[in-house]
Amino acid sequence: MASFVVEGGHKLHGSITPQGAKNEALQVLCAVLLTKETVVINNLPNILDVNNLIDLLASIGVRVEKLAKGIYAFTARELDTAYLRSADFLKKCNKLRGSVMLIGPLLARLGEVTYAKPGGDKIGRRRLDTHFQGMVNLGATFEYDQNLLAYRFDGKHLKGTYMLLDEASVTGTANIIMASVLAEGTTTIYNAACEPYLQQLCKLLNNMGAKISGVGSNLLTIEGVKELHGAQHTLLPDMIEVGSFIGMAAITGSELRIKHVSYHDLGIIPDAFRRLGIRIDVDGDDIIVPAQEHYQIESFLDGSILTVADAPWPGLTPDLLSVLLVVATQAKGTVLIHQKMFESRLFFVDKLIDMGAQIILCDPHRAVVVGHDHQRQLKHNNMTSPDIRAGIAMLIAAMSAEGTSKIDHIDQIDRGYEDIEHRLNAVGAKIRREE
Repeated sequence: MASFVVEGGHKLHGSITPQGAKNEALQVLCAVLLTKETVVINNLPNILDVNNLIDLLASIGVRVEKLAKGIYAFTARELDTAYLRSADFLKKCNKLRGSVMLIGPLLARLGEVTYAKPGGDKIGRRRLDTHFQGMVNLGATFEYDQNLLAYRFDGKHLKGTYMLLDEASVTGTANIIMASVLAEGTTTIYNAACEPYLQQLCKLLNNMGAKISGVGSNLLTIEGVKELHGAQHTLLPDMIEVGSFIGMAAITGSELRIKHVSYHDLGIIPDAFRRLGIRIDVDGDDIIVPAQEHYQIESFLDGSILTVADAPWPGLTPDLLSVLLVVATQAKGTVLIHQKMFESRLFFVDKLIDMGAQIILCDPHRAVVVGHDHQRQLKHNNMTSPDIRAGIAMLIAAMSAEGTSKIDHIDQIDRGYEDIEHRLNAVGAKIRREE
């Protein structure tokens, strides 16, 4: 198992470019199954979750060609239906959370699919009801096979319908959209997720010949078509990486330029950091975080303590709350971090408390952070990464800490961040990978 050894206290400088968006990549990769023609995807990040899904697609029978760094061509002309019923397919699905989005396109393409419960981050209950109910609404049936420990779906005659989702699930919405584009008739999805990555999926599907309207809103209308054709698509930069880099610059008191961020797609993210007192300048499509000795947390207008909470888009993405929490440990002031969507994502804060951070974990969803105002550095520590986002938060803490820290189980970080130690070392960090 690999580890990061991080020498803290070093300033960052220069510029860094975010990778292609992980969450978008997992969606559009599943969409290549909807056509027999070639789909070319640009800006794919070289990370474990994406590479594992590409490997799974190749096992299913998709022809995969690497055209250049980050550019792949996928042709799903013939799918291996025998492999799709194999134990190896179920095993690979079980290890990759994003594989849940294979259900929709495989149902649309083949009319049936057997699927094991997916893996992924252990960040609390992550139910699949929205996915499954969406397939049922379209006319599919499913049953649980106790011997295979897997679900069997039958959806040979999917028909469009109106549905009101019980939650604005991003992956659930993506799954339902991909099942709907080849269904008979018109599908209307209300309370649909509308994240930029989901908008990108709809953009790709429309370029492939789908008829999706309402993109960017929570009311989508999908007119089913007989077939889709090939297309080209370029991923957005990863907004979570952009936020992570902002946090790294702020907590180390560094000036850093983050290049080609697609600023208009970041939504409320820059303002969430600004509310912690972090200055963010915009130069074209770049973000510049100037060096700051101090950054002061805002209060609400009535003088009460600021609360930073996650919410469905256009609210704040939950994937950045761990980063914001760490950054707040060196701010001036107090903030309540409220993680509403996942009940186990704040449990890593005990490691930050061991490093000297002043944090009160109120319950699985809420933590009060009293910032040090850079008057007292965090202390080095040995930590283990429980999930992708907590892992990068630990890395940010270690980069600002006094002394040398060690982070174990960094394959979790590798799942979401491409070649992160080399990219950060190029801008002044001191991070070493140990196998």
